[in-house]
Amino acid sequence: MTPSRSRQAVALVAIGAALLNPSSVAGQAPRYPRPVARYGEIRVDSSAMVAMRDGVRLSTDFYVPRGAGDRLPVILMRTPYNKAPNRRANSAAYFWAGQGYAVAVQDVRGKWESEGRYNVQGGDPEDGYDTVDWLSRQPWSNGKVGTIGCSYGGDVQIMQAPLRHPALAAMIPQSAGSSIGRGGTRYHYFGARNGGAVEIAAGFGWFRSSGSQVYLKPPAWMSREEWNRVAGYFNIGPTVPSIDFKALWLTLPIADMMDRAGAPPNNWRDINTRELNDPWWDQFGYLKGTERFDTPALHINSWYDFGVTETLYEFNLMRENAESPRGRDHQYAIISPTTHCSSERTTANTVVGERPVGDAQFDHWGAYGKWFEYWLKGVDNGVTSMPKLQIYVMGRNRWRAEQEWPLARTRFTKYYLHSDGKANGSAGAGTLSPAAPRSEPPDSFTYDPKDPVPSRGGPICCTGTPDAPEGSFDQRDVEQRPDVLVYSTPALERGVEVTGPIQLVLYVSSSGKDTDFTGKLVDVYPDGTAYNVQEGILRARYREGYDKKVWMKAGEVYQLRIDLQATSNYFAPGHRIRVEVSSSNFPRFDRNLNTGGNNYDETSWLVVRNLVYHSAVRASHLLLPVIPE
Repeated sequence: MTPSRSRQAVALVAIGAALLNPSSVAGQAPRYPRPVARYGEIRVDSSAMVAMRDGVRLSTDFYVPRGAGDRLPVILMRTPYNKAPNRRANSAAYFWAGQGYAVAVQDVRGKWESEGRYNVQGGDPEDGYDTVDWLSRQPWSNGKVGTIGCSYGGDVQIMQAPLRHPALAAMIPQSAGSSIGRGGTRYHYFGARNGGAVEIAAGFGWFRSSGSQVYLKPPAWMSREEWNRVAGYFNIGPTVPSIDFKALWLTLPIADMMDRAGAPPNNWRDINTRELNDPWWDQFGYLKGTERFDTPALHINSWYDFGVTETLYEFNLMRENAESPRGRDHQYAIISPTTHCSSERTTANTVVGERPVGDAQFDHWGAYGKWFEYWLKGVDNGVTSMPKLQIYVMGRNRWRAEQEWPLARTRFTKYYLHSDGKANGSAGAGTLSPAAPRSEPPDSFTYDPKDPVPSRGGPICCTGTPDAPEGSFDQRDVEQRPDVLVYSTPALERGVEVTGPIQLVLYVSSSGKDTDFTGKLVDVYPDGTAYNVQEGILRARYREGYDKKVWMKAGEVYQLRIDLQATSNYFAPGHRIRVEVSSSNFPRFDRNLNTGGNNYDETSWLVVRNLVYHSAVRASHLLLPVIPE
């Protein structure tokens, strides 16, 4: 019972010893270690070429446990990051094979050993469908296929799901926020566009290191056996030069940034120059919100991941647009307090960036194992009786079971911005209160793109440099700037839990025809440490929707609704709830050059004066999803 035998190697491994979790505390075993292997002898079949519907062949490795039976359920992992590292004995492929599954790990189209031309996420829905179809029809398959993978490896699962192959029995998409297109009117293509702005640090870092469209390939005359024999002598992927990230982020125009960095061909220019309503995006499998689904899915993400809101949208969409009770009743989500693709790495003293969030350990691996056992092996282990939603409430520092998102008991509560017109910086007069304003002067600040407000952590990933870290950090140095408006509650007498989607509603004006407004929710501890919780941005030209542009006129006031994403955070007694308002958050987002031009092809900018209003008729406010005690 094996896949193609043209090249096979047998490895005897002690998976239970190799797959060690990081210790919760030095010298202390984790509460939920990975399950030990049930099968120790794994047969590896490297670089089999599986043909897609258009004749393009995708290179696929197979891992098969000896002694597990003649017809096995299959777990598929599709990746743009090179399947070869899974050949190590401590890999995810070996782990799942050790649990009694045939495992297929595949380079996506145009990547590494696979044929075809690579365009970011191009062809992934159909290629995933065709691969599942091929796997389900092999004599060594029991006809049931499950999928798992994080980030891009999660996105390909979501994008394939609407094609509804009957053999696709279950999915575990992890940190799969990049599969959103205009679904839910989010226009969040590949996670590289947000609020109409470009995610510069993440997008530049990812496309430069992982977005290459060029790889060295085996020559046409070489057989698969010969290639497998010599492949270890070569690095078929690109090696990019060292760069000064901070210096390059500041260069203009951003459309040419990749050329200045010295990177192989990639989709950077299209990703940041295409209009959000350009039909160009339709060639990919990004969600539109009208798709139909029918695959049980266990959605995994984290509060400090850039795509957590998108994951929760997918969790709801796949229930609402399900073809049958099988899909509708079997959508589950687990949301940890960590960063991108880090849910399983929590410890007894979990720290996210610099913020301690307590003992956030969760039996992720146990849940994954039961999930696949039930759907692929038919083991009645009770996994479908788990809560539909399990979230970690930061501040309370504990896991909690829920059944829906947003929570049914949510009280959306307005916290209004107040000041005497001088809310600039943390030493200013800005306050935040449930009481509505009456007659107050607006706050103003100067936004100079030459000197943007620096990013401090946040829900970001894949930057490729410690100069743009992910997670939660003390914001006090940022809050000293005069171009950051700061509004805080008094120290809370009673705690306030904020769990759900967050929105910042601002009434604004500008001396420019276009500019950005940013918002950041902050938890201020009794000692003054100000930890960022969530954040967002809106390019003013898109205030009436991402499918059109409207310009500002000097002296006129406009309403902006800034999506601050989602969180679960308990502001404990003695803490303060704070919101920061500005016009930049760099290098997380590109700088609006304030000209009203394309921004991506410009090299000059305008300095503008921006105002935020808070009065009886222009009551700027933070809309918080408060959970009653």
